[in-house]
Amino acid sequence: MSLDHPIRGRSVREGGASLSSLLLSMGMKGFRRAKKTVDVSVGESVRVIRELQGLSQNQLSRMTGIPQSTLSAIENDRVNLGVERAKVLARALRCYPAVLVFPGWEVDKESAA
Repeated sequence: MSLDHPIRGRSVREGGASLSSLLLSMGMKGFRRAKKTVDVSVGESVRVIRELQGLSQNQLSRMTGIPQSTLSAIENDRVNLGVERAKVLARALRCYPAVLVFPGWEVDKESAA
């Protein structure tokens, strides 16, 4: 089953990478895992977490020293995030680097393999 996602016209479908995994990893305690999930790229995971924290790209740039144009390119998947930038962004966004680098990782599914 596929539905239009209200944000940016993305499709929502069962399975795949989940935005709920991102939120749970950020320590959102009362959050319930969604029945439907949204596939997100590395860049989209950076954008979602940045926006959830109410930060602009300019604010995040000042916090990290990463140019705003580079943040934009990362969020639009034109530039690879890379390990070092993931560490810097994770510190500023108060999340684990793996949340940014592996947005589709499902612990329950992957640990069973």
